[in-house]
Amino acid sequence: MTGRDSAATAILRFGARASDAAAVRRLVAATGFFHPPEIEIAVELVVETLADPEGGDYRFLFADDSRGEVVGYSCFGPIPLTAGSWDLYWIAVDPAWQGAGLGRRLLAESEERARSAGALQLFVDTSGRPQYAPTRGFYERCGYGVAAVLDDFYAPGDPKVIYRRRLAPPSLLD
Repeated sequence: MTGRDSAATAILRFGARASDAAAVRRLVAATGFFHPPEIEIAVELVVETLADPEGGDYRFLFADDSRGEVVGYSCFGPIPLTAGSWDLYWIAVDPAWQGAGLGRRLLAESEERARSAGALQLFVDTSGRPQYAPTRGFYERCGYGVAAVLDDFYAPGDPKVIYRRRLAPPSLLD
């Protein structure tokens, strides 16, 4: 069964387990979008969360296939020193599963869990490089709007694009 045929059957689970650090490394590397230091940070967040599951600010949502292998994940959490602003730190889907709605499922469930925990808005940072046009299109199709663009942020010619989506009625954010 291919990812396109089975994206709806992937099982979402909340929380990280020991084997997820290696799965995140494999998954993030497989996308072809991230440099080795970025991959290490993604893994580090899993390891940090496993070391202190009750005290960390990172929440993980995983998508497992029928064999129990991780085929997608998201990492999100509250932004320190804010009232109700959260970040989507990572979202990645195995290339074989892309284009079938699994990323949308992960994002929607991440938003719902964040909202249930008090999030009023969710922010997402991504690159403005042409390679990331599909990523930016994904967020825009999911209802995110550009909140800011920071030129030359990651490197000369590589802007940071910050997306935002309100998770609560505007009256709560005014």
